[in-house]
Amino acid sequence: MKIEQIYTGCLAQGAYYIESNGEAAIVDPLRETRPYIEKADKRGAKIKYIFETHFHADFVSGHLDLANKTGATIIYGPGAKTNYDIHEAQDGEVFALGNVKIKVLHTPGHTPESSTYLLIDEEGKEHAIFSGDTLFIGDVGRPDLAVKSDLSQEDLAGLLYDSLREKVMTLPDEVIVYPAHGAGSACGKNMSKETTDLLGNQKKTNYALRADMSKDEFIKEVTTGILPPPQYFAKNAMMNKTGVVSMDDVLEKGSVALEVDTFEAMANHEGALVLDTRHQSDFVKGFIPNSIFIGIDGSFAPWVGALITDLHQPIVFLAPEGREEEVVTRLSRVGYDNTLGYLKGGIEAWKAAGKEVDTVNSISAETLAAKVQAGPVDILDVRKPTEFEAEQAEGAESLPLDFINDNMDKVDQHKDYQVHCAGGYRSVIFASILKSRGFDNVTNVEGGYAAMKKAGIPVTNFVCPSGK
Repeated sequence: MKIEQIYTGCLAQGAYYIESNGEAAIVDPLRETRPYIEKADKRGAKIKYIFETHFHADFVSGHLDLANKTGATIIYGPGAKTNYDIHEAQDGEVFALGNVKIKVLHTPGHTPESSTYLLIDEEGKEHAIFSGDTLFIGDVGRPDLAVKSDLSQEDLAGLLYDSLREKVMTLPDEVIVYPAHGAGSACGKNMSKETTDLLGNQKKTNYALRADMSKDEFIKEVTTGILPPPQYFAKNAMMNKTGVVSMDDVLEKGSVALEVDTFEAMANHEGALVLDTRHQSDFVKGFIPNSIFIGIDGSFAPWVGALITDLHQPIVFLAPEGREEEVVTRLSRVGYDNTLGYLKGGIEAWKAAGKEVDTVNSISAETLAAKVQAGPVDILDVRKPTEFEAEQAEGAESLPLDFINDNMDKVDQHKDYQVHCAGGYRSVIFASILKSRGFDNVTNVEGGYAAMKKAGIPVTNFVCPSGK
């Protein structure tokens, strides 16, 4: 028996490869199928099953392409209804995979169809669970992401309480927990950086598995402090339910090298968004006017999903040389399939053609510290609310990047903003969006809050306006 976790840091997502006696199963695959197929081929195994723990909201799954290429059966838990062929499993149903068995445990709560898959080894021992978003390391799945459910988040939280205590916590302590996500995912609020653990340890350390916790306490705990989900979550969940075009077609359409004039025409006359995926230090020095920066080396796909509100938006892009296909792939993971190509030769080709280039003003934290000493400065903090509440520069205003599209009315066009995040990635995204919308008085603080604090800029803890 072989179990391999295939973890994707950008999405904080874990897919799984399970193999026994020449037969393989994939749990919660990403959109690109090549890694799974190559792994099975290399080991001389045939992919027999594709297990989906639920309708994922934070990424588009690769189950359809994988099934079409391998003949594997797609399995969802009870209550899952799709626009394509699946095997809708029953609670307790067992699937043979080589010399092991995989048992379906219906564990509604994160979503109504959510299921946990229990792996029973060659000796008949309960070995591991693939818990999806039912149970994370240190947390449980948020109960507010169901696709068109008539259940409230409180209803789903109550179901999750029952699922955990009746189906999961009754399993032996030595069972290994393999969740769908780790720290950084928006599918929970308190996830550990660890991506696997023993169930017995989770029973001791996971706040949601406390033996003395009542259902009412559980519901209050898991529904308190949940930030609104990114706008693309509901759209991705629906795509996973209804089906998507082949990833191969998306890659073919999006991996086209465009000459400068063609690229410019797509942006100016065909409504394509210009997405610049280079490093932020390169972007601020020179970029195509009105382009948006989201760097490929940060949490690229989640920020695309949070900030670009139309999944059908035509996109043309700039990328670090040799990483063009990676950009298209990572866009498609969150449902952005209308990529039309990239700028051949990058920004240098644009400059060589005599085209206009814009820049973002940047200052060091030390320079900002001197400005703060000299008098009042408009500092805009674009970190998450929890980061701001923990500590912030004195007098700074909070406007999280996550919610920029809903809060543009709070940005004063007449102020000269000094914009910062934690380290410099999010602030450049924010600055690029403001620049594209006609806000020119924006300066990026290099190194972000960490550098500001080191430079001696006065900081303070958040004080709740209510006094509580």
